[in-house]
Amino acid sequence: MAKQAINIGTTANDGTGDTVRAAFDKTNDNTNELYNLLGDGSTLSITGDVSVSAGAVTIANDAVGFEKVDAEFTTSNALTAGATVDVDFDAAQVFTLTPNQNTTFNITNPKIGVTKTIIVTGAGGSYTANTWTVGGSSGTFNKIAGTYDDTSSTKNFYQITCVSATEFWYSISQIG
Repeated sequence: MAKQAINIGTTANDGTGDTVRAAFDKTNDNTNELYNLLGDGSTLSITGDVSVSAGAVTIANDAVGFEKVDAEFTTSNALTAGATVDVDFDAAQVFTLTPNQNTTFNITNPKIGVTKTIIVTGAGGSYTANTWTVGGSSGTFNKIAGTYDDTSSTKNFYQITCVSATEFWYSISQIG
């Protein structure tokens, strides 16, 4: 039900507002709705995995299960080889690619704070052979110091984190 506002009239005691009975009927309806929503109809209580205290909402540890996490964080996506390959941050958590040439990885839909994994296998998998863009334009792609530089192009494991709309930090290591 929508909130029922009490009509108080234009001025005090002008007779244009709700009667006392109508006003208290609306008050009861509004209160009953809250008690039904936030309790058992007669007692206010929020139970289970969520609690509210002094305006703060708390979710219990382990209350959000793996199956409740967005598919973007629980899926893998095989990318199609080409000169430019779009890596849609909304599509999956792990991406795989076996390139047939040097590749420009074009990041789309980046989200600040999100890290994605890209596994590149084969002759086009060399770190030195690949370039990066964001939204089809240049961006800033900072390699984390001390990480592996592949020149043999076997199988590479990239982890790339978005730190702003156009800036990313990444690491690379050889696997398999």
